[in-house]
Amino acid sequence: MDKVKNQLKISGTYALVFLKWIAISVLVGILGGVIGSVFHIAVDYVTEFRMHHGFMILLLPLGGLAIAGMYHLFASKGKIDTNRVLESVKENGKVPLIMVPLIFLATVITHGLGGSAGREGAALQLGGGIGYNVGKALRLKDKGIRIVVMAGMSSVFAALFGTPLTAAVFSLEVTCVGAFHYLGLLPCVVASLTAFQVSQLFGIPPVRFSGILIEAVSLPLMAKVIVLALLCAVVSMLFCKSIHTCEHLMAKKIPNRYLRAVAGAVVIIFLTILVGSQDYNGAGMNIITYAISGQARPEAFLLKIVFTAITISAGFKGGEIVPAFFIGSTFGCVVGSLLGLDAGFAAAIGFVALFCGAVNCPLASIFLALEVFGAEGLAYFAVVCAVSYLMSGNFGLYHSQEIVFSKLDDEEVHAHTN
Repeated sequence: MDKVKNQLKISGTYALVFLKWIAISVLVGILGGVIGSVFHIAVDYVTEFRMHHGFMILLLPLGGLAIAGMYHLFASKGKIDTNRVLESVKENGKVPLIMVPLIFLATVITHGLGGSAGREGAALQLGGGIGYNVGKALRLKDKGIRIVVMAGMSSVFAALFGTPLTAAVFSLEVTCVGAFHYLGLLPCVVASLTAFQVSQLFGIPPVRFSGILIEAVSLPLMAKVIVLALLCAVVSMLFCKSIHTCEHLMAKKIPNRYLRAVAGAVVIIFLTILVGSQDYNGAGMNIITYAISGQARPEAFLLKIVFTAITISAGFKGGEIVPAFFIGSTFGCVVGSLLGLDAGFAAAIGFVALFCGAVNCPLASIFLALEVFGAEGLAYFAVVCAVSYLMSGNFGLYHSQEIVFSKLDDEEVHAHTN
């Protein structure tokens, strides 16, 4: 009888925890879905406006000054960026609510005036800010707040990209390389799926590509795919190194944030005029679409690395993942064709491989391939993620990302990414 009572008590505890996280996750998912959808619409609007009014890029220095001013105004809150959110998951650090409107406005300004940046940095900061402050409002304990921060990250990521499974796994995987926060699985999945449904109500189209020619699995084709994945891992290291080196040099040579913003903006304007198009400004989703349809310029991936490194180093906001998609898809399209692969298929390989190499999240990368390109080529994409993850070494986009287990052997190293 006592065993039965004890079992019922345990079952009741599990049920209460289940219901608690369902309720919290749905709330976070709704908030993240609404804010993420509004953010998506705002970025799309300003991007479209800029594309039809080319002179807007000439205002980029003013935009840089505005962003520098906003962040200087709240400098007392400490560093406000994606690394702050990742640190909050590991060390229970605070995520100030002011991060939400700051990254929202700064990213809209960046995209509207032609800075080369993505959206995921904003997604993680928006979601982390939402999650942390919901957790505080509900008086959750430190470990509970860490989980709800991850759920918030998942929700906005899912709303922006329309990839709820990728969003959930990414948030659980990105903080500590080689470790996985299983306790957050239910909240992150529920929050991301809820946010995705909310984004559908707003009419936000998910990122999907179809019509890619994928052949049956064969050793000759797999060998070519592995070679391309190896090359993409090298490019991912180049991308990460370029971002961090440029940030270091810009901060050292131009310590004043206002001068740094203006200098970076002027260089971006000059490069845009030199290139003769705005293909490398903004996120560049249209160029990604062209690449996956089999069209890409040989120099495109290098130019995007340069544009993005300068933009981020100058203090503009947005993130680096969509540029990684751009770099990977254009590089894959061009180099894959030289290897004898279908150009569109090779672009898809590059798309996934650069993401994996840059963020060190192989499971999220496999889910990304599944959600964006479908299940037909999943065997190829799984191998690509395994190769890119291993061969990208200790490089990564986020300084606060910790490599818990070595990629070379089963050993705890607890090192930060390069």
